[in-house]
Amino acid sequence: MSLFGFNRLGVSISALFILAMLMYLPTWMEEEPEVTGSQQSDALKPAYKAKNLTTTLYNQEGQLNHKVFATSMEHYDQLGFVLFQQPQYTLYTESNSSPWVVSAVEGTLYNNELIQLENNVVIENQTGDDFVKTITTQYIQINLDNKQMTSDQTVEILGSQYVIQSNGFNANLRTQEYELIDHVQTTYSPSN
Repeated sequence: MSLFGFNRLGVSISALFILAMLMYLPTWMEEEPEVTGSQQSDALKPAYKAKNLTTTLYNQEGQLNHKVFATSMEHYDQLGFVLFQQPQYTLYTESNSSPWVVSAVEGTLYNNELIQLENNVVIENQTGDDFVKTITTQYIQINLDNKQMTSDQTVEILGSQYVIQSNGFNANLRTQEYELIDHVQTTYSPSN
């Protein structure tokens, strides 16, 4: 009788296991919902567009952080970035009296704090007596929060009496510290 009871118990457990599998089989076999073409194309369409837009942003202390002007702007919510045409950023350091103006043909802003600028990038110091007057390159990435700039492209740094050429650099606009990644040439022309 114990052999028969063991078989009945084994059959009962097996039947319960099979029943549980059959109940969850539709869930396991269910395919992930396909992303339809319209959902994909919605992500590629801007949530809104603006022309000749000027935006002013302040830091947590209420001080002017930066201004941006662009001939056109497209905001892509689902993708998490903003595209700019002909952007012109005015970046302020702590003193707010010595801004830097950064212009380019196009730019992309990520999470309101990281911007990548491309094609004919020009960074101009608006203070007349600083060491660096103008920086030009084809690509630059700027952290708008800590004012850190990075480029891996050819860079030309122009001062009142010198020109520095490098293949990439790191710079901090707040501290005015510049690191050349691959220095090419420096031309010094002292004025008399």
